[in-house]
Amino acid sequence: MSDRLHNKVALIIGAARGIGKGIAQRFAEEGARLVLADTEMDAGMAAAEECGAAFIQTDISEMADAEAAVALALQRYGHLDILVQNAGIYPWQLIENTSSDDWDRVMAVNLRGTFHAARAALVPMKAQGSGRMLFTSSITGPHVTSPGHGHYSASKAGINGFIRAAALEFSGYGITVNGVEPGNILTEAIELHRGAAFIKNMEDAIPLGRLGSPRDIANAFLFLASDDASYITGTTIVVDGGQLLPEGKDFRLLPP
Repeated sequence: MSDRLHNKVALIIGAARGIGKGIAQRFAEEGARLVLADTEMDAGMAAAEECGAAFIQTDISEMADAEAAVALALQRYGHLDILVQNAGIYPWQLIENTSSDDWDRVMAVNLRGTFHAARAALVPMKAQGSGRMLFTSSITGPHVTSPGHGHYSASKAGINGFIRAAALEFSGYGITVNGVEPGNILTEAIELHRGAAFIKNMEDAIPLGRLGSPRDIANAFLFLASDDASYITGTTIVVDGGQLLPEGKDFRLLPP
């Protein structure tokens, strides 16, 4: 612990489990004062208690909920230094089986939620002349994809475009806007909904030989939230164990 976020106020949306909870834990270790938001009440409150944070039940697809989460941070701490919008959904669904309602729900949470979070946090950050806005993107969409992730891929590619546009528009207010693109991360959801064969297949595709952990992603967010990243805006950090690097399947150097 080095107190890199000492007395910084951070709102983390999508913080009840997995990557979001990992970010909250890491920020708490570094001295941040936290407000956690999530649709899951019980898991969210448990994560908040563990991190010494406030919690608010939030559906980020609704602008009123985004504004309420920001308002709680301001009410509790008086200012907001860091926004992390991590909430997202990724139902597996082939394009041919995707209805307009299915598509709209993924976009509402992943992409419209990104806009809602940024728009709500912009008000206090603009007034104070500083802030960090951080978003969870993915390597899926901006770089790669797989069958069943058409809406998810489109939403994450859209987040990257929004990061660049917001970084440009908000730069004059002293606000930086960046993101992290996780690869395959071993979260509770992966362990619950994917079998050992799937996980092994993913590990075999990653040069470092393992799936990432929520803490691996949290460390990238910590850097972008800290003063060390004060001259970085409009970009994303890929954290994937080298998954994007190979040109084909046979990439490992094997002994003779």
